[in-house]
Amino acid sequence: MERGDHITQLLRSWSQGDQAAVEELMPLVFDELHRVARRYMSGERPGHTLQTTALVNETYLRLVSSEEPNWEGRTHFFGVCAQMMRRILVDWTRSRQALKRGGEARALDLDSEALAAVNQPGMDLVALDDALNALSAIDARKGRVVELRFFGGLSVKETAEVLRISAETVQRDWKMAKSWLRRELAEGSSRGA
Repeated sequence: MERGDHITQLLRSWSQGDQAAVEELMPLVFDELHRVARRYMSGERPGHTLQTTALVNETYLRLVSSEEPNWEGRTHFFGVCAQMMRRILVDWTRSRQALKRGGEARALDLDSEALAAVNQPGMDLVALDDALNALSAIDARKGRVVELRFFGGLSVKETAEVLRISAETVQRDWKMAKSWLRRELAEGSSRGA
């Protein structure tokens, strides 16, 4: 059985309540989760107190404590993990900014494709999270496309598979969402200035 198929089978077993599947799954997905976490962390300042492995471990704890997971497959699983990592980092950043008023806001480059933009050292994760929440309130699917492409690092094809829409629709949503987010972030930074 191919590795991806084996992971999908373990995810389905976990969805059916097989806790042994979780124990077998985690070593198989750890490297991929670590890679995603490393992408997130590469945009953080040097000396960041939250480490890559801690981010993976916190994601793991949230995964195993979730009630009745319903994994549709490998792509869905990694999309959910990316979403959890985003939430963990945004929560951490918000708490740090609350501790020190006027935390550094950093610019975000949405011209980069998908997750490559996360590697920008100037990214303001909190502002992006706020803008993405606003977009999701207006158009949930476009918000999900951004989440899966930008935060999850999924390809157009993988995003289409998770959302059960065509690749062309993903590309259209991605283009429109990036434009909307750019405008929202620019307006937010001009209001904050």
